[in-house]
Amino acid sequence: MTSHQGDLALLQEPVAQRLLQSTFPARLAYVWTDGTPRVVPIGFHWNGSEVVFGTPPDAPKMKALHDGDWAAVSIDTDEMPYQVLQIRGRVRTDTVDGVAPEYAACARRMMGDEAGDEWVANVGRMSSRMSRVFLTPEWVALLDFQTRFPSAIERAMEKAAG
Repeated sequence: MTSHQGDLALLQEPVAQRLLQSTFPARLAYVWTDGTPRVVPIGFHWNGSEVVFGTPPDAPKMKALHDGDWAAVSIDTDEMPYQVLQIRGRVRTDTVDGVAPEYAACARRMMGDEAGDEWVANVGRMSSRMSRVFLTPEWVALLDFQTRFPSAIERAMEKAAG
């Protein structure tokens, strides 16, 4: 049986697993301190249960994101048929000495081992600390535009099939 949109079991689907290892940046959405929405492109690491983002401690998002806040992330492809993984959940944050290991893993995945390690070394020279944002999935959607479509399109397809 196909999992329904919103079901965390969608994270186990092959399309979702590929997207969680994507070399494209994710889009992180959150609410700014004045109540307006923000969306930022950002590298990410999937640790098996959370999407983890590394960022400088003084990054604007760290002023707005606090433990327990809601956020969303979209990870997608850039060619048809598009594949899209959307995750909503609550965040927790912390700050670590040095470069966060999840940030280093993301850099190696996105750039390759050699270039990723060089990038991480440069980041480490710029800052002695790094903040992390952990997004714990509470709702998941998966679109592959072959078997799973946006709900409005699925309703239109059902109506047309009559």
